[in-house]
Amino acid sequence: MSSSQVSPSGRPSVTVLGLGPMGRALAGAFVSAGVRTTVWNRTPGRDAELVARGAIGAGSAAEAVAASPLTVVCLVNYDATDDVLRQDAVTAALKGRTLVNLSADTPGRARDTSRWADDHGIRYLDGAIMTPTPSIGTPQAVFLHSGPEELYREHRPVLDALGGVHTHLGEDVGRAAAYDIALLDIFWTSMSGYVHALAVAGAEGISPTELAPFAQGIGAILPPLFQELAEDVESGGYSGEGNPLTSAVSTMAHIVHASEAHGIDASVMRAAEALARHTVGLGHGTEGFSRIAEVLSRR
Repeated sequence: MSSSQVSPSGRPSVTVLGLGPMGRALAGAFVSAGVRTTVWNRTPGRDAELVARGAIGAGSAAEAVAASPLTVVCLVNYDATDDVLRQDAVTAALKGRTLVNLSADTPGRARDTSRWADDHGIRYLDGAIMTPTPSIGTPQAVFLHSGPEELYREHRPVLDALGGVHTHLGEDVGRAAAYDIALLDIFWTSMSGYVHALAVAGAEGISPTELAPFAQGIGAILPPLFQELAEDVESGGYSGEGNPLTSAVSTMAHIVHASEAHGIDASVMRAAEALARHTVGLGHGTEGFSRIAEVLSRR
């Protein structure tokens, strides 16, 4: 533990800005690990439980930042973090200290915040939290980090109090957000497909709990397919052996027709079908679904 990470009392020290559900979970994990934790939230009163557990409530964001060499911020997006961090008093208090931003936004916003931090003498790491609030402080938590590796290594002992697996993805400060966006793309398109499937099944008299075990079976075949498609795209093979794009288009059309026969919006599947048909139209009908990734990447 370096001397820059500890308070005058000798305990490791951290400040947490933002006490929404995730921010409270982060602060709670630090408190449970014995880290001297200062907390602040824009809406007063959310720190009561944490203070009762031993956290220190700050009267302002600037006061909170000044209390620790390391500040972790977790707000809804970078518009919210800008509103807090770019106040003159807060920016001044952060100078010479380390800021770890675990808020969610785009890679471009992460790089913009890093440039702002550099301009104001603030040491900056960006990050992403890939698991829900109950995982924080447990082995199931997953954190991604990007930015200067030396800075990451310096503060890793305190960040370890959050539990789980921490991965440094490289010096490019936007890389954690890029992973986050890509992985959330998988999650939300998958969830959209599932709730749509529940609606279609319900229209045919199949209850959600009747469908769920079979849905889990579909989910179980995805991990090896993810690896297979990744290798296919990276190699440029785009193999359609066993399931060419023309077959995929046919099954997508069946979903659209069955949905709309019940008056259920099929716009998400129509969009997927349109991408597949466009790729077939470019002459790739005998190739695999992975070819769509290459077509989407064309400028």
